[in-house]
Amino acid sequence: VLLSKIDKATTLSAAFKTRVTAETKFLRAYFYFDLVRWFGNVPLITKVLETSELYAQTQSTPAQIYAQIEKDLRDAIPGLPITISDAEKGRISQGAAKAQLGKVLLYQNDNAKMTEAATLFEDINRVGNPYGYSLLPNYADIFNPANKFNAEAILEIPHSNNAAWSDWGYINGGEGNVGTQFVGMDSYNGDTYSSGWGFCPITLDLVNVMKNDPRFAATIIDGAALKAAGGTYNGRYQNTDYFIKKYAPLKAFRSASGVAEQNWPIDEIEIRLADTYLMQAEALIRGGGSAARAKELLDAVRARVGLASIPATLDNIYAERRLELATEGHRFFDLVRTGRAVAVLGPSGYKAGKSEYLPIPLNEIEVTKGGIKQNPGYN
Repeated sequence: VLLSKIDKATTLSAAFKTRVTAETKFLRAYFYFDLVRWFGNVPLITKVLETSELYAQTQSTPAQIYAQIEKDLRDAIPGLPITISDAEKGRISQGAAKAQLGKVLLYQNDNAKMTEAATLFEDINRVGNPYGYSLLPNYADIFNPANKFNAEAILEIPHSNNAAWSDWGYINGGEGNVGTQFVGMDSYNGDTYSSGWGFCPITLDLVNVMKNDPRFAATIIDGAALKAAGGTYNGRYQNTDYFIKKYAPLKAFRSASGVAEQNWPIDEIEIRLADTYLMQAEALIRGGGSAARAKELLDAVRARVGLASIPATLDNIYAERRLELATEGHRFFDLVRTGRAVAVLGPSGYKAGKSEYLPIPLNEIEVTKGGIKQNPGYN
């Protein structure tokens, strides 16, 4: 609706129209990227629909969806500011759009797109980049809620407790991060952390991989250690006694207004610089680019936490992504896009040709009278 009407507005400045149009196209691309990764064949809607058209939509192929995502991001980049003022933190910059486009190119698993992806990432990752991005010296500082919009964050979803939300019928209606409540320890009583609901415990597989890694303490809460110090909590479904720390509910940030569980002011970092370092390293190796530059980028991520240099192979880059970005929402998609999901997730029930995508919600199929088809394996 906005894209179809904004040019007709007579009271808005040209600069305002340009920026808002660019932000809107970015957001359309961002949400379609989620849709195509989660569901595959989804309807592609780029115009205002008439009432008669609402339930007559058909599915587009992932290739068609990705083509529109790329177009929207390319269109958006020139209309976005290079940097964002403190008063507008949370809005979209050119750097965020370039990082998102590079990620979209990488995720299509097409080696022919790797050179462009690496070029986009280089503009973000290079020393002296115009966006002000740099790796933070201390890994744990990236996720400190008091350190929002830090120099490492490229795309960050802001949350606050300003709305004092308290509607359990619409828990996402406020500005808080309800996800923080989900991952906290159920009925926890002890220091530092507030009680949560005990969802998404850390797998023992990840614990074993990370147990000697310097990032462990900033990534994973050791519940057994808290119990040894006098803390208590209830073990929920699939409890391992290890929990997500990066987005844990902290007592120091518990809201005093509204329903505290709905008002956590803890942001989500969607893309950060260490991620783009590793994505560029991968794109360089896969696209036949500079192996030396790929090694520099991989080494920089490791050196930040005191780890030694290693060869910039794809296996090493993928392993580093798992450690550096653990619990940040990238692992499943990384496994799927690189063809490693069956080997890693097969023992847990992952099936090729089915598990790449979620099932299409039944209501979407029913309201279109079967016009939208269920994903393979879910009938």
